[in-house]
Amino acid sequence: MKTEETKIGEYLEKLSSKAPVPGGGGAAALAGATGASLGLMVCELTRGKKKYAAFETRCAWIEEKLTKLRDEFIELADEDEKVFEPLSKAYGLPKNTPEEMDYRETTLEQCLTDASLTPVKVMEKAVEGLQYLGDLAEEGSRMAVSDVGVAASYMQTALDSAVLNVYINTKMMKNRNKAIELNDYAGKLLLDGRAKGRLTYETVEKGLRPTDGPDDKVERNKVDFS
Repeated sequence: MKTEETKIGEYLEKLSSKAPVPGGGGAAALAGATGASLGLMVCELTRGKKKYAAFETRCAWIEEKLTKLRDEFIELADEDEKVFEPLSKAYGLPKNTPEEMDYRETTLEQCLTDASLTPVKVMEKAVEGLQYLGDLAEEGSRMAVSDVGVAASYMQTALDSAVLNVYINTKMMKNRNKAIELNDYAGKLLLDGRAKGRLTYETVEKGLRPTDGPDDKVERNKVDFS
């Protein structure tokens, strides 16, 4: 545990610095990995319980999918650093001659495209993850239902953060047709993911929200955290 805490502390220290990486793109991917990990915890608390026997097979399938997503988010955090480094260097390329200007523009265009595609992948994974979390909110362990809501919040953060990293790169692209194509696709992912995330979070929040009326005690007695 101490070693892991040190690793997290070192990462946050680096994230806090003026170093170009890690940045917002990597942080978005790690938010997704956190959401997937919380979802996996809920799967662990659900599987094997007699009360959730009817959900057992699908829960095992969701667990498999979330495990894959968690690993993919971590890989995308690394990928974000790899694609940003050449982009940051491309901005520093000389532009003193027509040849240098052409090379700089071509290189920048490719780097901007690459830097846009990684956060798009993060968005795709986040939308997928939110679908699984929606199932856990409905059928998973009631003891961990709040964790599903937190997981959905992290997954939503990954989605909302990643789209900003798409837009900041496409904004600089000369190929406006490609930029529009990427923006449109990212926009669709954003709408789809937000709808899924909002539904999941509201399902959890509504089920946990205390009432303020005279029936408050009765409602509390109805809560089953088994």
